[in-house]
Amino acid sequence: MKTRPTNIGRGELLRAPNFITDHAFSRKRWSPGTSSVGANPPSATKAPEGSQSRYCAAYFLVECLVYIAMLAIILVVVMRGFSHCFDNYRAVRRNSDDIIRVLHVGEQWRADIRAATGSAQLTHSGDAEKLRIPSTNGDVIYSFDGGELHRQAAVPLGDHVLLSNVRSSQMEPTLRAPVTAWSWELELNPIRKDARVRPLFTFEAVAGPANKR
Repeated sequence: MKTRPTNIGRGELLRAPNFITDHAFSRKRWSPGTSSVGANPPSATKAPEGSQSRYCAAYFLVECLVYIAMLAIILVVVMRGFSHCFDNYRAVRRNSDDIIRVLHVGEQWRADIRAATGSAQLTHSGDAEKLRIPSTNGDVIYSFDGGELHRQAAVPLGDHVLLSNVRSSQMEPTLRAPVTAWSWELELNPIRKDARVRPLFTFEAVAGPANKR
């Protein structure tokens, strides 16, 4: 079998691989309206790896910073609310303790007035005051000075501090025939400066039978 001689020169044979490559690339090139397998539109081509990774890293960093800022704002609001509630809780608890203490002191004062065996003597010295109440076990002395209220008695023996946050104290007798009544206005220092209610207490007691007039 004889072969046909070809007229392709050596230079054309060297250019043949380039021709084949260009021809194959032109067959895979995408054009609108065609749907060949393996053909992708130019917009779907993969971007350079370096540029895409840098863009994704910057995007996630900004997103994390936004989330951190939002979390910080929420934590600040929550902590301020918690601090405000805790301060109110402490103020209410201290007010409750002060009310209970004052009520006990007032009831003790009333019992001493009712058990008096003679006329109580009240003396003032500036803002300080002292009430001496005679009793069967000796004199009971209530004194207020420097924001502190003291009670001194023979039984139990000693000078006891009843209240230490007193703002004002005023005791005075009132003649109500045929007895002598005593009134006592006691005001404490408010715990909060913006308190709407003054911690003011009023106690009244009638002296014992020996003080009838």
